[in-house]
Amino acid sequence: MARLVAVATLVLTSWTATTVLQSDSTPRPGIDWPSFRGIQASGVADGRTLPTTWNVGEKRGLRWRTAVAGLGHSSPVIWGDSLCVTTAISGRADAGLRLGLYGDIASVDDSTSHTWMLICVDKRSGKVAFERTLRTGVPIIKRHTKSTHANSTLATDGTHLVAMLGSEGLHAYDMSGKLLWSKDLGVLDSGYHLAPEAQWEFGSSPVIHEGVVIVQADVQKGSFIAAFDTKTGKERWRTPRADVPTWGTPTIHRVGDRTQVIVNGWRHIGAYDFATGAEIWKLRGGGDIPVPTPIVGHGLVFITNAHGGQSPVYAIRETATGDISLPAGTTSGPHMAWSAAGDGAYMITPVLYGGLLYVSKNNGVFMAFDARTGERLYQQRLGNGTTGFTASLVAGDGKVYATSEDGDVYVIKAGRAFEVLSVNPLGDFAMATPAISEGVFYFRTGKSLMAIGN
Repeated sequence: MARLVAVATLVLTSWTATTVLQSDSTPRPGIDWPSFRGIQASGVADGRTLPTTWNVGEKRGLRWRTAVAGLGHSSPVIWGDSLCVTTAISGRADAGLRLGLYGDIASVDDSTSHTWMLICVDKRSGKVAFERTLRTGVPIIKRHTKSTHANSTLATDGTHLVAMLGSEGLHAYDMSGKLLWSKDLGVLDSGYHLAPEAQWEFGSSPVIHEGVVIVQADVQKGSFIAAFDTKTGKERWRTPRADVPTWGTPTIHRVGDRTQVIVNGWRHIGAYDFATGAEIWKLRGGGDIPVPTPIVGHGLVFITNAHGGQSPVYAIRETATGDISLPAGTTSGPHMAWSAAGDGAYMITPVLYGGLLYVSKNNGVFMAFDARTGERLYQQRLGNGTTGFTASLVAGDGKVYATSEDGDVYVIKAGRAFEVLSVNPLGDFAMATPAISEGVFYFRTGKSLMAIGN
């Protein structure tokens, strides 16, 4: 097979390319970015200087850029010097991806054979370490016009790479690209629950914790959350979920002597026991297409969802148990520190940083809350009102970063007052959330991977 990935270009650093593979599965803050939004889905990488300004077109701040074929919204994951993504390559010349703010629910009609690829590069240089074909064939489920067949971000523990392809299966490789196991999880249709004929593909990403892969599969029929052995793929437990299709990724969080798996939802936001899959608490949400991933901090679990209903932001006490749904007309309770109706995000996972919760809507409305009290400190707009945002927020070095679909990265000063420090073009559309490692940003754009650092 001809190379599917063309390597480029710019090495603006004297770093040496060495591959670091740890036997210890504990990710190192600031270095490893093991799953969607990094360690514990926080989206935060502190302790190193991060870039404020750059210009890809002028090659200013750009360390390297590597072209990637196909389409994929999966974010980069990083362990040591290894950076990996997935992509899906269509047989159509026109992939039919449509950006921007619109409400169409239609699927893309593409019955050509696709090739799903796992691609790993050296994060120092962008040089391809290996490519593996995950699967070939006609996709079992169609995708939305803003979706791809490689939406789900990989998960790694430094020894395993786990790729979730929805109806195309769950696949585990080692860090050199050797296939370890694959599982067929059946048809997983995460389309619109009010119009089942509108298929949108799968979006939830796997997470790895203590030798276990957790998968959340909220679909049209037979929703579940399940745990699989990372080494063998053997199913350890599976808990049914009575929920509509969702796209959120689970978050692992330890409370006292019990590890929880926290999930977003509409009928069933909640937490499950990591060891057994038993339900710990649950809450009915306010938005019927939940996408953002739960985040944790300050003894609270922050969950937001939107698209109809209340579109809430919830700050749930991590010690919650049982059914914690709020009575009508209330915004807090024994297990709910605070909530804010109407301020929820549809697509974008918020970021908790410096005691503040930053929430961005897909139309660029950007808000900051005091994380402990729920006080809304400001509401401003990024972009011109017609600019779409899909990538989730990340933060570090006193800054919050928001990436538009047009490929402009807004750098906002962290704090109780709104201040945009810069807007930096990537030169390509961008839907995937960036990764951060050792002071360098790794962006996945429509056509490439790129590294940006001081």
